Amino acid sequence: MATAEPYILFELAGTAYAVPSAAVERMEMVEHVTPVPNAPGYVDGLVFSRGRVVPAVNLRRRFGFAAAEYGPQTRLIVVSQGDRLVGLIVDSARAFVTIAADAVQPPPEGLAGTSGNYLAGVATVADRVVLILDVAEVLKGDAGAAPPEPHRA
Repeated sequence: MATAEPYILFELAGTAYAVPSAAVERMEMVEHVTPVPNAPGYVDGLVFSRGRVVPAVNLRRRFGFAAAEYGPQTRLIVVSQGDRLVGLIVDSARAFVTIAADAVQPPPEGLAGTSGNYLAGVATVADRVVLILDVAEVLKGDAGAAPPEPHRA
């Protein structure tokens, strides 16, 4: 019998994505983002989230999509990777869903390269294709550098 894992579904540029809920610390509305000088173009800045300063990565820009204004549906999904916390800014976060392990297929070979590296797999949920993120790959900066670490108080 195949195991199933819970995911959080979110929208980005009209596409459905999923991130394993085990990697998610919390979701919240995007409020004040403090710009950081010389940050990579996909890092909108820093946010203060539940007593911690967290880098805010704009997934639209990280994936090469056109930037969009924050709206009432925009969400910050705070994920952890090792001992790091990073906020992912997405267009909207929709739902929790459980996906059977055997329903997740490897990313198609045509997605090789940078965009393919961000994907852990592809699944179909309610007749919709969902791209499953590889959180570790998304958090890697250009040339393997990590987004800036926040100063810990």
